[in-house]
Amino acid sequence: MNKISIIIPTLNEAANIKQLLLHILHNSSKNNIADIIVVDGGSADSTAAIVKTMTEKDGRIQFLDTEKGRAKQMNYGAKKATGTILYFLHADSFPPNNFDKHILDEIQKGNLAGCFKMKFNSTHWWLKLAGWLTQFNWRACRGGDQSQFITKTLFEQLKGFNESYIIYEDNDLINKLYAKQQFVVIQQWITTSARRYQTNGIWKLQYHFWMIYIKKWLGASASDLHNYYLKHIKS
Repeated sequence: MNKISIIIPTLNEAANIKQLLLHILHNSSKNNIADIIVVDGGSADSTAAIVKTMTEKDGRIQFLDTEKGRAKQMNYGAKKATGTILYFLHADSFPPNNFDKHILDEIQKGNLAGCFKMKFNSTHWWLKLAGWLTQFNWRACRGGDQSQFITKTLFEQLKGFNESYIIYEDNDLINKLYAKQQFVVIQQWITTSARRYQTNGIWKLQYHFWMIYIKKWLGASASDLHNYYLKHIKS
């Protein structure tokens, strides 16, 4: 029987992590979830304490710590996962009700990887449009905020996330899946935070995201992309 392991990389997510864990518990079936693994990259806030308190409420919740870097954190979580399906979820993204059932239904259909369509928690017209476009199965409309499910077998075949990428690690894996013609967009909304747009400015951040995408398409290395990100974008 297929079960889902949810893997959440964190770094200073005390403001979101409890709400997300409660959301996951309230919007999924206990029978479908093998474990909920929070992999921390060295938070300086109370993220660890909050998650450890939550582990006492539900034994499926685990707290792990490892070296900083989302790719490293998610790969580590995948190694510890006991489920047959891996579901990678950002700490500020809230999946739809019955998200576990939707994922399992797609696996049953033979779709071994994919994501949900996404909307931002913002009323800004551009972010509403950007979210609306995620319903289409176009490579250019993909990103980690939409979450990512993949069978553990396929994930291991692709050798997981490329840890040379400090940013763009989600997109690198998505590129491999599109190359294999193995990706589906579930037509249910995941809601993600617009906090990075609010911090950087919507148009400024969108421009730099486009530049990163173009630079990668033109052959930029993982370190080149990271250096560009550090120079232009506030985390």
